Amino acid sequence: QLQLVESGGGLVQPGGSLRLSCAASGTTLDGFAIAWFRQAPGKGREGVSSITWGGSTSYADSVKGRFTVSRDDPENTVYLQMNSLKPEDTAVYLCAASPYDISSFNYLSYDYWGQGTQVTVSS
Repeated sequence: QLQLVESGGGLVQPGGSLRLSCAASGTTLDGFAIAWFRQAPGKGREGVSSITWGGSTSYADSVKGRFTVSRDDPENTVYLQMNSLKPEDTAVYLCAASPYDISSFNYLSYDYWGQGTQVTVSS
């Protein structure tokens, strides 16, 4: 059974950077598509970025040019590099996995979820 654990969140000033990690255990990540979602208080779950088996990436318009997703299958980890952070990026960030080779921001497409890591962008 795949288990996902996010880390790397924290408090950062506007314009700063963070790198989130999504570490897998229980099985290997190759053969899973991974997506990052975020959820701010009082708002729905928003897809941020996704990466397919082969490494093809997609980004929400709100983060395009600022966020970069990557995967290190030997390390069983997916990363989300976040630069030029804005206060509106404040949210709990969750990674999710699907055993299908998809590129989707529909949360219903993903079967496995981590618990999330808090990102707060504030001066």
